[in-house]
Amino acid sequence: MARPLQRSLCSFLMLLGTTGQLCYAQGIQAAADSPNGSSVQTPAVLPPAYKIGVGDVLHIVVWGEPQLTETAVVRPDGKVSLPLVSELEVAGQTPEAVQQTLTEQLIKFVRKPRVTVTVQEIHSRMVYITGEVQRPGAYPLLDAMSVVQLVARAGGLTDFAKQKQVYVLRAGDSARVNVNYEKVLKGQAPQQNVELAPGDTVVVP
Repeated sequence: MARPLQRSLCSFLMLLGTTGQLCYAQGIQAAADSPNGSSVQTPAVLPPAYKIGVGDVLHIVVWGEPQLTETAVVRPDGKVSLPLVSELEVAGQTPEAVQQTLTEQLIKFVRKPRVTVTVQEIHSRMVYITGEVQRPGAYPLLDAMSVVQLVARAGGLTDFAKQKQVYVLRAGDSARVNVNYEKVLKGQAPQQNVELAPGDTVVVP
């Protein structure tokens, strides 16, 4: 989607009162569109129940109050620092919930505050793919995603990929899950097309 069209879409959604999770700063770009295929920027639409995590970048706008507009990174303690309200707990909450909380806290300082909270970059929910794929790198995990879906998002396998030897390294315990990609594609081993969790790495030898 061309950038002028993206900006027009975002403006239109704002006019309809759509909450901040649907659009973020200008220059929205899906991971597959980046030069190396990996990006931490969000696509144009987030799942309705997306919860903010540590490391995510938030863009907070208080309409008519430019001095209160901030781009903030969620700290390891799950908070962000903002003018007037000092620190705000945001981790584990949806953008709408943070928006509501911030509105309630600002009402003592700003007359009828209008607040928009958008997730500008995702760092808390990432999956990784490396090896013989077209665009190895890190990809936001916004919704359920399987091994096959991540490979597709990474542009597919190269001609040198060993399809029978693909595996997933699980985050945390570093457990290894073998995936015979060739059989999965043929529908012979659907159970091996595992659903990925944040921090998982798919390795394609």
